[in-house]
Amino acid sequence: MKAPTESSMWKEFMEYLKMIIFVVIVVLIVNNFLLINAKIPSESMEQTIMTGDRVFGNRLAYLFEKPKRFDIVIFKYPDHEKELFIKRIVGLPGETVEIKDGKVYIDGSEEPLDDSFTPEKPLGDYGPYVVPENSYFMLGDNRNYSKDSRFWNNPYVAEEKILGKAVIRYFPGIKLLK
Repeated sequence: MKAPTESSMWKEFMEYLKMIIFVVIVVLIVNNFLLINAKIPSESMEQTIMTGDRVFGNRLAYLFEKPKRFDIVIFKYPDHEKELFIKRIVGLPGETVEIKDGKVYIDGSEEPLDDSFTPEKPLGDYGPYVVPENSYFMLGDNRNYSKDSRFWNNPYVAEEKILGKAVIRYFPGIKLLK
């Protein structure tokens, strides 16, 4: 049996190095331009997303369209932009959001928004909040345990601070997010 030469070992090392560099570049591109990976730290979005779940957000979701009401988004927390939050969009730019007896009303409507995704009856009266242009008002699905727009110093999320639309929970198990 012939021992590998220094030259062939060097070639093999270079092939592994090229493969590692390629994988790192692909991961960086996917992570910085296509997907955002988030771990859910609190119960604020339960039952839709549970504490400890891992989700992927689509960074390109709002490239050609605006965020919509009820989209679940990952964004930079307005009071401390190094932190990422995940919440549901409730108020759109230019709207007035008011919460009466836990129900959300938009622009003085007689009918509250559908809150069938909340795990229990939301409580409290908040607002009115007038959402600035190019900004959004966010609420957690588990509203009685959510630190959201109602309690922030800066209650609105600027559109450019939205990093992606949460689309899939991948741990534990696969679940499309709506």
